[in-house]
Amino acid sequence: MLFSSSIFLFLFLPLMLLGYYGPCRLFGRWSRPVQNLLLLVGSLFFYAWGEPWFVLVMMASILVNYGFGLWVSACQERGRSTRAPIVLSVVCNLGLMFVFKYLTFVLTELGRLGLSLTVPVIELPLGISFFTFQAMSYVLDVNRGRGSVQRNPLKVGLYISFFPQLIAGPIVKYETVAEEIDTRRENWADFSSGVCRFLVGMGKKVILANQLAVVADFAYGRPAGDLSTGMAWLGALCYTLQIYYDFSGYSDMAIGMGRMFGFHFLENFNYPYISRSVTEFWRRWHISLSTWFRDYVYFPLGGSRVDKRWKHIRNLFVVWLLTGIWHGAAWTFILWGLYYFVLQALEKFCGLGRGWPEGLKWLFTFFLVNLGWVLFRAESLSVAIPYLTAMFTPAGGGWDGYATLFLTDNLPILAAALLFSAPVAPWLGRKAENWTGVPALVRDVVYPLLLVALLAVSASFIVKGTYNPFIYSNF
Repeated sequence: MLFSSSIFLFLFLPLMLLGYYGPCRLFGRWSRPVQNLLLLVGSLFFYAWGEPWFVLVMMASILVNYGFGLWVSACQERGRSTRAPIVLSVVCNLGLMFVFKYLTFVLTELGRLGLSLTVPVIELPLGISFFTFQAMSYVLDVNRGRGSVQRNPLKVGLYISFFPQLIAGPIVKYETVAEEIDTRRENWADFSSGVCRFLVGMGKKVILANQLAVVADFAYGRPAGDLSTGMAWLGALCYTLQIYYDFSGYSDMAIGMGRMFGFHFLENFNYPYISRSVTEFWRRWHISLSTWFRDYVYFPLGGSRVDKRWKHIRNLFVVWLLTGIWHGAAWTFILWGLYYFVLQALEKFCGLGRGWPEGLKWLFTFFLVNLGWVLFRAESLSVAIPYLTAMFTPAGGGWDGYATLFLTDNLPILAAALLFSAPVAPWLGRKAENWTGVPALVRDVVYPLLLVALLAVSASFIVKGTYNPFIYSNF
């Protein structure tokens, strides 16, 4: 879709920045409301460009949750229970997601059980899981006193629809930006760091993720009988790196764009592939989603502070089942979520990995994460199971010409992806600070030149129209 492409973003973002820092600043004390209005209108236009009808779904979500926020606030002011508006808001938001995202899947599965049902064709609004969870966060945070209710529906609309993180995250909880909607302070330091962050994220997506996707898509598209063990492992590794650089790249771009407009989003990835346990991995991977489920599901259920072990296990099960379902309407996603439930239960209650050497912990965790991504990537169980079988049973041979060709052609990209999945850049930055005379040179000359080169290379890939998959269509 054009609106999610880098080319459209290159045209859209400068126009938004020009209006934000140009004409909007001429309105004196009304500058902030005008800037917020520009961001809201621009965000709705951004979404409507590729989803002209589904923008109405988003606007309905905004208005409904605006009303629920007022209802919660009114109950609090009168000393009444907020249970009714909270329950109804959850039902309405999840009901919206269910109709668009899960109804077809449920009816199809019921049909396989012998029920005669008409299965409608329902197109999925892009990013519905992201903006629905943000809408729920608004009402829940108002209820918890983590943010003030917004009397102006345009401000609620801006929070839910803000274009940088609208279609691919991170999920921004209302408490994170509640104050910044009105009181943010733009400055050159934030703007310049935002530009740098945006360029790094774009490089991750365009240069690394898109090239790794070619290998992964070939491997997952091969018939299971023709897939060698070497090609299966190479494809799995490339997808493991692809999804990290794709998702973290989008998050970097969103965080960078937010900073350009004065918003400070929390980090979404923290080098997850250096983790030495599955629990640590989920503290580092898609942090905004894991903290959302932690704060709004796991803690309210009691978390780990319960009097019975079975309750703790139940809480983990609920969170991971919902995590799998959130990602998409397919058995592969559900089993992927339950796979992590089993792994975390084994770590917490059976001591899996406890006492192992650190290197072995990392290798085992990375191995388990790779297997999990096979379930996540496969279009169905009929694809996932033969693929996993090929990784351990050389029915198609141990190594073939395809594996050699793809490894040879993509070795520099694969090596760079593996290298930078570890915190190499921060390590180099810390080293540079200890070198006499170097920090100023790095900051003022070398680093900007590297970013210019990154922009040039990324732009060349975009202009050439290289393979540019969008892997969040299920979300």
